[in-house]
Amino acid sequence: MEQGIATWGTPIELLERHGPGVSSALFIAVVGWTAAAWAARSVRSLGKKWTQVDATLIPLLASVSRLTILTVTTMAVLERFGVDTKSLFAVLGAAGLTVGLALKDTLSDVAAGLVLLVLRPFDVGDAIEVDGTSGVVDAIDVFQTRLTSFDGVPITLPNSKVRSAKIQNFTRAQRRRMDLTIGVSATADIAHAIATLRDVLSSEPRVLPEPAPSVDVVELAEGKVNLLVRAWTLPADFFPARLELTRHFKERLDAEGIVVPIPQRELHIPLREPERRSAPFL
Repeated sequence: MEQGIATWGTPIELLERHGPGVSSALFIAVVGWTAAAWAARSVRSLGKKWTQVDATLIPLLASVSRLTILTVTTMAVLERFGVDTKSLFAVLGAAGLTVGLALKDTLSDVAAGLVLLVLRPFDVGDAIEVDGTSGVVDAIDVFQTRLTSFDGVPITLPNSKVRSAKIQNFTRAQRRRMDLTIGVSATADIAHAIATLRDVLSSEPRVLPEPAPSVDVVELAEGKVNLLVRAWTLPADFFPARLELTRHFKERLDAEGIVVPIPQRELHIPLREPERRSAPFL
């Protein structure tokens, strides 16, 4: 006991020696903790008013602001206790570099996710195509983007792949153009066929009048003439109108006696005359 008092001093001496530092450290800790909580609440509150920022980004910004203030507070408290924060920063920097190299792909996904959430090339509910993968956006997370394909299959894409790929947003298009190739018999009356297809287009209410739809010869193929039909619709009407027009084209062409040829091959196999056998010599 006496040896401990001789080494550390009496409680009063300890309080006189370390009291101011402990008091200031506690004060800094309380203020920093309070400021961190206030900053997180403020970001969440302002996030409800920032309509241009995706709602998924608000919790992340709140966490980042809170952790930043807590980190600065922790460093200030350690300095009050005489800890060399420069050495601590060096150790943390080396550890961060090691972790960063190990989690390179994950950090790339996080960075790409932040860019997607800020730039917003698409929103939840948009129909998009990313590098050949199509579907409706279900969620945009920090690490990945989740879609549901048009045939109902869930799709998960890493944000880094989405960010670097070509993105087509069908929902944001003001209108979409459909191209349909209709083949008619090479002996058919082309003018009559074109007039028939144009009449079908004019009777479809989902086809926009401007730009005007068009029908013309696009190719002289083997045994048929291909007609290219181009028409514009609203994005929501694209697939229903395309399916309906395809059916109506076939029905009207049949009704008008215009043949839509089916690819076929005719094989002609010549029959060889039976060889005459000479009678055996007697």
